[in-house]
Amino acid sequence: MIPMRTALWFSSGAGDSAGNMAVDEALLAAALEARAPILRFYSWREPAATFGYFQRYAEVAATTPLRPLIRRPTGGGIVPHDRDWTYSLAFPVSDPWYELRATESYRRVHELVRQAFATLQVPTSLAPQARKTVFGQCFDGYEQHDVLWNGKKVAGAAQRRTREGLLIQGSVQPPPLRLGRDDWQNAFLDGGRLLEGLDWQVLQNQENLLTHAETLAQQKYRTSGFNHKR
Repeated sequence: MIPMRTALWFSSGAGDSAGNMAVDEALLAAALEARAPILRFYSWREPAATFGYFQRYAEVAATTPLRPLIRRPTGGGIVPHDRDWTYSLAFPVSDPWYELRATESYRRVHELVRQAFATLQVPTSLAPQARKTVFGQCFDGYEQHDVLWNGKKVAGAAQRRTREGLLIQGSVQPPPLRLGRDDWQNAFLDGGRLLEGLDWQVLQNQENLLTHAETLAQQKYRTSGFNHKR
């Protein structure tokens, strides 16, 4: 039997692209302070694209017409955002996930996504190997352990480890089926309990986290200095 451990979660609703990235980064400090993983569900006020922390802005801008373009705090490629179901998971350095190899943390977070779809009676699988078609485009082709539905990628993620912890940002492009976002989110929580022993509690007192995020948005994610840094 998997031992249970406390984990926190909340849904922040729709946000602007820079603000969404800022809140995700702020989760790392909040998870470190809480000494527990934090899961966030969120959505987008407008179409946008995010791109990996290590990508070059000029190459990204030439590849996609989507604007705004916001650099993520994690790696990976270009991800279009509009109606996708997005989530982020932050693990403090004290959590066992922080010690996982990148390929293993990637696989395990997508097992949670796959399990959520299974709960909704939608069969999906994890890609056994990568198949890329367009350089830098996250949803053209797929990486190993991405989530596939009928051979097409429907969920991918990006991650980055820092001295504060591990941050995973995930995007789900739901299959063209009658699925509810709230139902999928509840199924994701159920999967966390079943597969990882995460005893979810709603995150309280979000004011400090959101204040930190607004500072990050103003000083970092809304500036050309950060987004054009490479």
